[in-house]
Amino acid sequence: MHRRSLLALAAASFATPAFAQAWPAERSIRIIVPVAAGGSQDIVARLLARHLTEALGQNVVVENQPGAGSNIGYEAASRARPDGYTLLAGSDSLSINRTLFPHLGFDTVEGFAPVARAVRVPQILVVRADSSATSLEDFLGATRRGPVAVGTPGNGSLAHLLGEQIQAAAEARWTHVPYRGGALAVNDLLGGSLQGVMINIGAVTDHVRAGRMRGLFVSSAARAPGLPEVPTLAEAGMTGGEAVGWHGIVAPRGTDPAIIARLNTAIGQVVARPDVAGRLAALGLEPVNESPDALGTLIRADATRWAETIRRARIQPD
Repeated sequence: MHRRSLLALAAASFATPAFAQAWPAERSIRIIVPVAAGGSQDIVARLLARHLTEALGQNVVVENQPGAGSNIGYEAASRARPDGYTLLAGSDSLSINRTLFPHLGFDTVEGFAPVARAVRVPQILVVRADSSATSLEDFLGATRRGPVAVGTPGNGSLAHLLGEQIQAAAEARWTHVPYRGGALAVNDLLGGSLQGVMINIGAVTDHVRAGRMRGLFVSSAARAPGLPEVPTLAEAGMTGGEAVGWHGIVAPRGTDPAIIARLNTAIGQVVARPDVAGRLAALGLEPVNESPDALGTLIRADATRWAETIRRARIQPD
């Protein structure tokens, strides 16, 4: 029995590397995108898929599975075989959804193996170019004098949670107007029915550059390269409020570490390409090249941070 056990252990130790070396020869790889086509998360996933096809020598396809606050796509990916052929376009909502949706039946944090954070996605507060608010201080002052409506991409979005933190810290209050996605909020701001929009920077970069909107702050520690004229939240007068989203790739829990390492290297090479970096910069997104462990640490830390905000503000999903 002892000899058989040793032989079994030896066989197991060689099986995983052999499989990892053969991957991805068997079939196409799919990236599940848990949101509708057209937004920055979808754009980043499609950029990665296009160039990973070349880097891995296997077709990489995008499959949009939107709905239920991204949880339809999240559940499909979490229940897929951990064989490297199903990946998930992850984002900061993995951390948020653990508390926002407490009865999912799967864990949005521990149910996945981190692969790579591809881009950082700062949040931004924008007003119309003709707004009297030229700074965050002006904007907060307006909320104390009368009703101010601020749109976000939805209840429980990173933009919403950041807004709740700012209001609590500044002892200010605005009316939160959640939308199902950011495009409608942006249109309503331009149309005059909102006084501000909190949203990821990629959704409004073109509007700010064109002079249709004014950015009052970005939520990153340093100014965003795509909009260097917009101050950080700390420069606007509030410290401790950094809140940067991300887009990247995770895999079902149990995926071979050798496959994850190969994907991480390939994704790092993709986002470092001048043409890809230029496309991301045009969207106001910042390429990142980090280890899977770094992404895992971020996801868990954000899950703890945003759980406190969700419970304190009694936030419910749309």
